[in-house]
Amino acid sequence: MSIAARLTELGITLPQPAAAVANYVPFVRTGNLLHISGQISMDASGGIKGVVGKDLSPERAAEAARLCGINLLAQMNAALDGDLDRVVRIVKLGGFVQAGPGFHAIPAVINGCSDLMVEVFGDKGRHARSAVGVYQLPLGVAVEIDAVVEVA
Repeated sequence: MSIAARLTELGITLPQPAAAVANYVPFVRTGNLLHISGQISMDASGGIKGVVGKDLSPERAAEAARLCGINLLAQMNAALDGDLDRVVRIVKLGGFVQAGPGFHAIPAVINGCSDLMVEVFGDKGRHARSAVGVYQLPLGVAVEIDAVVEVA
């Protein structure tokens, strides 16, 4: 099954990839590696913002991480001229969670994105990762995730 068909089966419609808002680019390809800049938990409705463990539940934060994953897929799709079947492997995710005092379930939040990558790509979606709690994220979002992807 193609990745496009898999996305349809999962009910996922990729958004227009976000443009860079500062002095960087959304993605860089070097050799067979695609580095995708951090994607935040924003969408057309405004996204998921707040401090996890204070304003947001861990479950809602995992939804924010999934939204970051969908935004990562949109950037991959743009970088690969609409052909996500060129993804060889999701190599690494770097996850950042705006965490409140005493909130330690950072890895469980980032699972929202990790699980999505496996749902979409199967074993090719299994990856190394970092999951870090931070004081603040851009625009007050709950989660930001970047990625390294091996491509054909």
